[in-house]
Amino acid sequence: MDQQSPLQEAMELHGADAMGIATNMMIRYLCNAMPNPPVSPAMPLASAVAARASADSVDQISGLPDEILKYVFSRLPASPSVFTDPAHTLRKRMTCDEFVSRAVIIDASSALAAHPGPFHCFYLTSVPWSRIASHEAEIARWLQLLAAKGVEELVFINRQWPFDLPLPAALFRCTALTHLHLGLGKFPDTAVLPCTAGFPHLRELVLSVLMEDEDLAFMLNRSPVLEFLTIIASQSALRFRLVSRSLRFVQLGMCGLAEIDVVDAPRLERLFLVRNVCRKNVSTVRIGNAPNLHMLGYWQPDRAELGITNNIIQAHTRVSESTIVPSVRILALEVELELRNEVQMVPSFLKCFPNVETLYVYSSNSEKATGKPNLKFWQEAGHIACVQSHLKKLVFQEFRGMKSELLFLKFIAEKAQALEKMVIILASEYYSSRIDANVMLKSVKWANEDCKLIVLNSPVPDSGSPSWDFRIAADFSRDPFDHFTARSELYTKYGCQ
Repeated sequence: MDQQSPLQEAMELHGADAMGIATNMMIRYLCNAMPNPPVSPAMPLASAVAARASADSVDQISGLPDEILKYVFSRLPASPSVFTDPAHTLRKRMTCDEFVSRAVIIDASSALAAHPGPFHCFYLTSVPWSRIASHEAEIARWLQLLAAKGVEELVFINRQWPFDLPLPAALFRCTALTHLHLGLGKFPDTAVLPCTAGFPHLRELVLSVLMEDEDLAFMLNRSPVLEFLTIIASQSALRFRLVSRSLRFVQLGMCGLAEIDVVDAPRLERLFLVRNVCRKNVSTVRIGNAPNLHMLGYWQPDRAELGITNNIIQAHTRVSESTIVPSVRILALEVELELRNEVQMVPSFLKCFPNVETLYVYSSNSEKATGKPNLKFWQEAGHIACVQSHLKKLVFQEFRGMKSELLFLKFIAEKAQALEKMVIILASEYYSSRIDANVMLKSVKWANEDCKLIVLNSPVPDSGSPSWDFRIAADFSRDPFDHFTARSELYTKYGCQ
């Protein structure tokens, strides 16, 4: 049976009201992933310059070469003193109410035609497409003008039902694009697009659209330098083969996963699976040729099985060269430690990543415990290379003081010889247990007596899933799993023993 989309599952589980909730959540995530415009009239520098009159009122700009003028013009904030009236109209925030009038459509069309180009960025994010369905020709004309004038960044997001209105085919003429964000629409039939359709300069792609597997394959094939791929709240279950010589970053948020096969991605460094929403079927994520994969998470044993080369990892899978990914240094798990079937997968999973130095564990709250693992289970887990030889930092999120959580922490503390820091983040409803967290570990015989133990309050209420920021995740200078530990330190102990 095919897996359902997030919207379909929400409708079945909670009724029509859940559709609005799910929609708002998707739009919020899309906006979170959307880059800030490069300029704004609200910026202090822009406002100061606009307010300051020239002493001699001499135009010192017009004498610049045309190419420089075009470059500056395409990046300046909206200001009547800089833009012609039609261009100023375009650069204003176009709200839903403004778009209901035919006059605004005409003004926007005139502004696009009057703008000399190039367009650095064009954001169309406040438009209910249902209201402009009668203006499809104008929208197509807008995209033709944007394509002709070399638009580099394009954000095109629908905020209201229906979500299956087709994206204009003219979109695929914007060959100068470097960044493209598409939200809540339907892919056109890529099979009938001309062979020239493609994005030879596209580096970042963010999608939350109704598309078939072949549509995603089309986008990957026609984007030869694509480095960053984000898919948020896919409206159908994802099943795709990742073959890319350029991709460095892939994140899938609120998606129904069917099968993700990383066949050949030699530059891939980060692979994130966040808030996978479909529970009815277990998906498969296979890791083939990804020699530079450095960061992976959050892995959920109940929702996704792991494949490495041609092997599906199961409990008690024997370690071999064909069942490990030695490049991963930062790993994140989301696991219900009260469920035996999930916990049984943890040792086998960790053995697949022998060089992990930083481990994040998000402890999900189990509604129904089934056969809690005991101390003997962890004692018989066998040799786990990353834990015993390489692990330097453990961050345990949403600690509730359960015995199953404590057993796992003791296992790490007593086995991890290189462990420098253990961070325990208390679930918001368990703040008063901060002293107990230390008392519980008092009797532990630490493998590294110089380990530093830190207990923190969770900075956010328990939402049932790890907090996530899509833009931080794409920032290679930051660790997206670690946005908790810089806040609210309650207790620090050196030389834990």
